[in-house]
Amino acid sequence: MSKSTTRSIFEMKPDAAFEARLDAEAEADYAAGRVVPHEKVRAWLEKLSRGERVPPPID
Repeated sequence: MSKSTTRSIFEMKPDAAFEARLDAEAEADYAAGRVVPHEKVRAWLEKLSRGERVPPPID
């Protein structure tokens, strides 16, 4: 059998520069109002948990 090359995210080494870039992007999106309200995300997740196939919310 061949050995799997799939790795868990927990096996990856931290990359501080990459994480800092992602944090900055997220903060810029939030500051610009490019977010989906918690209530919409929660309602979407509840539908998914019931087996409904619905697209992710947008706002």
